[in-house]
Amino acid sequence: MAAPIASLALCALLAFPVSEAAMRLLPVYNDPHSWRLSRVSAFSWSNCEGTFPGKICSLSLTPDPITIPGELNVAVEGNTSVPLITPVKLAIKMQKHVLGLWVDIPCVDNIGSCTYDDVCGILDSLFPPGEPCPEPLASCGIPCHCPFQAGVYTLPESTIQVPDVSLPSWATNGDYRLTGTMSSEDKEVGCAKISFSLQSASGWHWLK
Repeated sequence: MAAPIASLALCALLAFPVSEAAMRLLPVYNDPHSWRLSRVSAFSWSNCEGTFPGKICSLSLTPDPITIPGELNVAVEGNTSVPLITPVKLAIKMQKHVLGLWVDIPCVDNIGSCTYDDVCGILDSLFPPGEPCPEPLASCGIPCHCPFQAGVYTLPESTIQVPDVSLPSWATNGDYRLTGTMSSEDKEVGCAKISFSLQSASGWHWLK
């Protein structure tokens, strides 16, 4: 998974899920050494140690492995005891397991260990203000714009269509882990850890 919105798509699961609209912002790499992602497996998650006003209560992604392109079933519940008010910031630390060590992946072209200072602006680009939030968010009472009021947010199992995804050449097969910390008004409100394995399609792939 790549790009600011792919990181957000992962970290949306730290807070409040977005939906298929996020998938439309995945980037296309016109690099002859880019890869086509074919499978995501061994997904796991946990809240970070420490006391935060926001946390994940439950999160399920099926099937395992996730075949790409294909269907992804998502169910998540999160809560926050404080409202999330602009500015909302998301800081991602991404690492890859290499030769027995966890190696930090730097932020390159908004991919990797990046900080997104304006999550509210990203949501506005996904869901134009003034238009209804898409399903299943609308029927579940989950807003798609800031601010997010304090409370419990629950998304019953919903299906997202995952399209073909291209990866930069460094994002090859392997195990990855990601820590996402969300802040609102310069105060940390939530933190979660996610781990997963990527498998790319065999051979180099030239993206037209």
